[in-house]
Amino acid sequence: MTEALSRQALTTLLQRPELRRLLEVFNDGAEETRIVGGAVRNALLGRPVTEVDCTTTVLPEAIMERAKRAGFKAVPTGIEHGTITVIVGGEPFEITTLREDVETDGRHAVVHFGRDFVRDARRRDFTINALSLGLDGQLYDYTGGEADLAARRVRFIGEPRIRIREDYLRIMRFFRFHAEYAQGEPDAEGLAASGAERQGLAILSKERIRHELLKLLVARRAEETIRILADHGFLTGLLGGVAELGRFRRVVAYDKDDPAAIWRLAALAVLVEQDVERLREQLRLSNDEQRKLIAYAGLLSLLKTWALPLDAATIRRLVADHEPEALGIALAATAGEPFPVVHDDAHGALARYRNGAEPVPVFPLRGAHLVEGGVPKGPKIGQMLAQARQAWLAEGCRTDASYAQELLKRMLQRA
Repeated sequence: MTEALSRQALTTLLQRPELRRLLEVFNDGAEETRIVGGAVRNALLGRPVTEVDCTTTVLPEAIMERAKRAGFKAVPTGIEHGTITVIVGGEPFEITTLREDVETDGRHAVVHFGRDFVRDARRRDFTINALSLGLDGQLYDYTGGEADLAARRVRFIGEPRIRIREDYLRIMRFFRFHAEYAQGEPDAEGLAASGAERQGLAILSKERIRHELLKLLVARRAEETIRILADHGFLTGLLGGVAELGRFRRVVAYDKDDPAAIWRLAALAVLVEQDVERLREQLRLSNDEQRKLIAYAGLLSLLKTWALPLDAATIRRLVADHEPEALGIALAATAGEPFPVVHDDAHGALARYRNGAEPVPVFPLRGAHLVEGGVPKGPKIGQMLAQARQAWLAEGCRTDASYAQELLKRMLQRA
C-alpha cells in the first residue's frame, strides 16, 4: 500500500531559523552540508521533527572552527567518529562528517572520513534512514528510501546479512523501525537475515539491547511487533524468560495515549518478583526502573490473592500504600482474569487519584506525635505507628484533623 508523502513539510523544515542559519554557515562553494536521516523521514511522513542531524563534507576540526567563527557553541560529542554537536540559538544539531566503513566487528566500526554522499548513504542501515535534504530543498535518495517510506516498508540497504554483521544491533533496530514506521508483515529478506544472524546479539552490550527494546515497546505497532518477535523465537532470548503477551496487549490498549516503556516491560515480562532480578541483569535496568518493576510485581501478588471485589473504598486503601500509576497498570494487565474482581466505581476512583482530582490519602500520624504524648523514643514508636497505620487503612484512610486526634488518643491509651 503506497501513501502520499509530504514534500511541503521539507520546505517548512528548511524554514526553521536556527537550522537555516546552521546550514548557511556550513554550505559554501567548496563544502556541502545536508539534513539526513530521521528529520527527513519524519518530515515526509508529516510527523513532528524534534531532532535534526546533518551530514557534511567538512572535517570535524573544521566544523568546530566554523561554528566558533559563526558564534555557535560547538561540543565534540563524538569527534573520533566525526560527530560534533553545534548549538544555535539554544537548539542542538548533530553534524557528522561523511564516512566510509574501513573495518567492522559486529559492534563497532573503524571509519574513514570522505566527501561522497552516495557512499555515506549506502553504509547506513535502512533505505528510509539514507534520505538527505539539501539547503536548496532537493531531496537526495540513493537507495530507494522514498518509495519504501511511501509503502511503509523497512528494508536493509544492500545485502541484509552483510548489514547486520557490521553491527548486530541492526537486528533490534529492524524490528523497532518496523514497529514505528511499517505496515503489514516485516520485509521477508530482512526477517530471514535477522533470524540467521541472531546469535550475534550475544556479543552486544546489554545496555544497547535495553535501549532498543524499550524504544520498541512504545512504538506505534509495538503489540504486533512483539508478537512477531515471539513467533520467530527472539523474545525469550531478549527477556531471558517467558513473556505474557495477553497482559502486554491489555496494557498497550490502556496506556496508548501516554505509553511508558517500563510499565509495558512489566506487563510483558514480570509474573513474580523473582523476574525483576533477572530482567535487571538481562537488560541492565536502572534503580528506578527496577523499583517500578518490583512495585508492579508486589501489586500482582496482592491483587491475585484479593478475595473481595475491589470498590472505590478499596482503591483508596490501595493508593495509600501503592503508587496510583503502578496500580493502574496492574489492574489493566489483569483485566478479565478471574482475580481480582473489580467494580465499576473502582476505575473511576483510581482515575481521580491518577489525574489529581482527588489527593492520595496520607497517613496523618508521625513519631513526633507519640513522643509529644509521652511515649519514650525507641522501638515502641515504630510498633505503635505500624498498629495505627493498620487501623487507619481499615477505617477508610481518613485525613481530617478530628480523626487524626481520635486515632492518636486511642494509640496513647493503649500505650
